[in-house]
Amino acid sequence: MGTSAAVVGASGYAGGELLRLLAAHPQFEVTAVAAATNAGRPLGELHPQLVTLADRVLVGADDPSVLGADVVFLSLPHGESAALAAGLAEDTLVVDLGADFRLRSAADWQRWYGGRHAGTWVYGLPELPGARTDLRASRRIANPGCYSTAVILALAPLLASGLVESDDIVVVAASGTSGAGRSATPRLLGSEVMGDLTPYKVGGTHQHLPEIRQAVNAGTMSFTPVLAPMPRGILANCTAKLRPGAGTAQLRAALDAAYGDEAFVTLLPDGQWPHTAATFGSNSCQLQVVADTDAGRAIVVAAIDNLGKGAAGQAVQNANLALGFDEAAGLTANGVAP
Repeated sequence: MGTSAAVVGASGYAGGELLRLLAAHPQFEVTAVAAATNAGRPLGELHPQLVTLADRVLVGADDPSVLGADVVFLSLPHGESAALAAGLAEDTLVVDLGADFRLRSAADWQRWYGGRHAGTWVYGLPELPGARTDLRASRRIANPGCYSTAVILALAPLLASGLVESDDIVVVAASGTSGAGRSATPRLLGSEVMGDLTPYKVGGTHQHLPEIRQAVNAGTMSFTPVLAPMPRGILANCTAKLRPGAGTAQLRAALDAAYGDEAFVTLLPDGQWPHTAATFGSNSCQLQVVADTDAGRAIVVAAIDNLGKGAAGQAVQNANLALGFDEAAGLTANGVAP
């Protein structure tokens, strides 16, 4: 018998992607699928793509099969994980895909999410310096946000190396509709989304902004998210002021030094630009960078699958590290195309 795994919030898109990955994982055995309003329904009604798990019946989050699992993945709306996590045993590995434990500042939590700050867990972005050591010693992991993952991976090495300024960073990032969750809203109807690009939460109001600033020690940052007519994927275009003497070669060298040995982060060959379809279904992040010398800015572009490296794939990667498994077990850097 493998390591037992429960997914709470299994009826959502990220929950379904988690189950797809766990079902093929060499170490995990899915022993509980839980959801609130959908409890009692067969999983196959909500996720017909999960053929091998289709006859599993969704249970409530307080079901014994959840409480007794070795690993519990929480794929819940922001603000709902903390209460459930408080009832789980200290030796249970808990990976929270929500925002409840990402921020260190209670003031930031209050401003961006509201309500009581539940605390801070180990931040689960393995490619950041020192992160793997912390993850291997942890039983409580805060999975990063999807936009946050793409932007942090793009900017962190350039800021750490001093090649770009930490102020006046500008990010415009497009996301597929699955990033907004599965709840039915008019703006996500096919007839509203198809053939359209729509900015939202403009003017520094997106909740991932403090998370990004926290992770890369950024100062001022303008972040504009855009809803794109595709089901999954994120393309983040990030620019920052160049420091004197910094050019494309130095920028590429910094990214290569940070990620040259990484399984899931790829610096593309010079002149080849990331695109979302290349990361579809993978745990991959693809990067490219260039110095715009006329504007005096570095331009870094990152592409990820928001349900992969931006959510479920990263959660599995973090769990692998915490449990001492092969970090890449059950995951792939190869996308699905066309």
